[in-house]
Amino acid sequence: MLPVSEPLLEGNELNYLRDCIDSGWISSGGTFVARFEQAWAEYCGRTYGVAVANGTAALQLAVEALSLAPGDEVVIPSFTIISCALAVLRAGAKPVVVDSDPETFCIDLEKIASAITPRTRAIMPVHIYGHPVDMDPLLELAERWGIDVIEDAAQAHGSEYLLGRGGQEVWRRCGSFGTISIFSFYANKIITTGEGGMVMTNREDLAERCRSLRNLCFQSRRFYHEGLGYNYRLTNMQAAIGVAQLERIADLLERKRRVGELYDKLLADVPGIELPRKRDWARINRWMYSLVLGDEIALDASEFAIELRARGVDTRPFFMGLHEQPIFRSRGLFENTRLPVAERLTRRGICLPSGPTLTPTQIEAISGTVREVVVSALRIRPDQRVRQWG
Repeated sequence: MLPVSEPLLEGNELNYLRDCIDSGWISSGGTFVARFEQAWAEYCGRTYGVAVANGTAALQLAVEALSLAPGDEVVIPSFTIISCALAVLRAGAKPVVVDSDPETFCIDLEKIASAITPRTRAIMPVHIYGHPVDMDPLLELAERWGIDVIEDAAQAHGSEYLLGRGGQEVWRRCGSFGTISIFSFYANKIITTGEGGMVMTNREDLAERCRSLRNLCFQSRRFYHEGLGYNYRLTNMQAAIGVAQLERIADLLERKRRVGELYDKLLADVPGIELPRKRDWARINRWMYSLVLGDEIALDASEFAIELRARGVDTRPFFMGLHEQPIFRSRGLFENTRLPVAERLTRRGICLPSGPTLTPTQIEAISGTVREVVVSALRIRPDQRVRQWG
């Protein structure tokens, strides 16, 4: 079975882990945590980095650091991981979901303005599958309304955005935008610590707030608390892996680029599928290689994945839109909300194996399998096709 992603650990990971063990610093103490925070902040163009246990924890601290009040609203894309809505809800605020751009899969900028109300405190752009959100108009909108931007760059390691189009243009890395931003370092991310995440900002007060929240809101007097925090610390051993990974990020990004380009070439003439697209203002890290099945394909994404798996190819489903999640519907959220782009992506989208360890031979085999399943599905008569969801 060809997995969706495997980490590439061929640098100093083992050496740095040995340093942790030899020194005895295997918890959140030790030198690698601060080293990782500083190195990643510098790479992304931020002043402060606060390493935490995972990307979900990073989102939670980022939202909570803004001190939202009950009833405050945060505009987020529906087509994203549930962590985005969880962070807003657990801060006592209300997520307001909008639809996505059908080509980039990122939040639809035209839908944001109509979702803003006097209660809106923040917008949360998510760089889906490594494709940057169009940040220029989003930042202008946030400034006009005086609201914060919480940038979810969990999937956008090394991705870049052309800021200032039409004026003084400059390429900036994702994670450098807005009031506060976050990353995930889960095992399938380009830079991994196994589990792990980071909150990033240029504001010292927000960085200090996040450091306090991740560490149970300890004060200078230990075991004395004036706030309720969390144990969201990253260990020295995890940070050591992150430092080693970051030393090789250029190679990792190049490997991902080659994977994506080979898929583009091999699948370009396969009928009935939509390949990833990109804008001229985006440099994509090719984190996940995604396909969207055309309506002429007589299988939905789940059935397509079953066919691929039967032939030895694992896949990853697209996100389910937050507005369709049963847990939110059961709580009265997003009632009567229909977002056609997010719904289509959920039902027709699939991610192929795209890890940095993939070889050209494996990519050729996967592409051949995709072609085989597509051709088979296209042969089914229209009256035999599976009725599409929704």
